[in-house]
Order: sequence, then structure tokens, then C-alpha cells
Amino acid sequence: MSVNTSVPKLGLTDDTKQKIQSKYDVGQAQEALQWISQTIGEEFDTNGEMDNVYNQLRDGRKLCQLMNKIVPNSIPKVNSENNFKLMENISRFTQAARSYGLSDSETFQTVDLYEKMNLHQVVLCIFALGRKVQKQGMQGLGPKESEKNQRTFSPETIIQGNTVVSTQYGYNKGATQSGISFGSTRHM
Repeated sequence: MSVNTSVPKLGLTDDTKQKIQSKYDVGQAQEALQWISQTIGEEFDTNGEMDNVYNQLRDGRKLCQLMNKIVPNSIPKVNSENNFKLMENISRFTQAARSYGLSDSETFQTVDLYEKMNLHQVVLCIFALGRKVQKQGMQGLGPKESEKNQRTFSPETIIQGNTVVSTQYGYNKGATQSGISFGSTRHM
């Protein structure tokens, strides 16, 4: 275990840290850990408290196992030695998640998890991955991701739409407050 030698956060930095931590939802984190446990087939403490989420996921091994269950051999080597190798596990997970289809805004930076900077973003990433896997028919997490529903209109329908007078959509030329002198100064 590493010794925390960082300087305590003060001022705006502390405010920012507290704002990020206030977004953290214990219930969501617990759901995420339960989904990981079910998916990788390993029993572990799924309590959603920050410290437990950090301790369970910090080394990145469970995240790599999760990604390998979703996409076999997507992370061929999972490290278990020193700190830099453990950080590499987390980095490989986020790269594999991006390759799977998650956007940059849905993933997290390695320090968000490894240094416990933004566990809320880590949980959001797991939920985003859970939504994506539902498209492949696997048991996912959270609501199912919607599919594109593009509509095409015939040229006749478009022409009919262009013939509708725009004032029929709603009347906005009604009463206004222009010309009212209530509250203004009295000129003498």
C-alpha cells in the first residue's frame, strides 16, 4: 500500500474536489459492483461505499476481467505486481472500453480510480459499458441504450409541410408591455 504524500487540497481545489465527491451515488456504485461480480463470476464485497469501490477496483484486475468477459482476449495480459503495472491495467481497460464503443466522455482517466480522484466517473463508465453490452444481447446494467430511429419523408409530404402557414403554429403577436408607463419616472 502506498503512503499518501500529497498536499491537502485548499481553496478552489478543495471546493472542486468536494463538488465531484458530492455527485457520487452509493446505490449506483453498489449496482455497478454487483454487475461486475455477476459478469466475471467472482464473489466480492459489493458495498457501494467509496472506500470499498476503491479497494475492489484500484488494481484494475476486476475491470480487465470484466472487459475480457465482454470481448474475449481484449486485454491479453493482466498485471498483478507493482503500482505502475496496476495503473497499466486501468489504462488498458479504458482503452478497451473506447474500442468497444464508449466515448471519451464516458470513460475515465487512470488517476480518477488509482488515486481516488473521481470515483463517480468510474461508476459512470461502468454503467456506460453496461448499456453497451445490452446491444449484444448480454445482461447489462442500467437502462437499455436507444437505437437510431431515422425517418424519411416522401417528396410529397415535404411539399405539404412547406405549404402550412407558420402563423398557424401559434400566435405570438398578443399583448405586450410596450407603452406601459407604470413604474417609470414622472417627467415634469
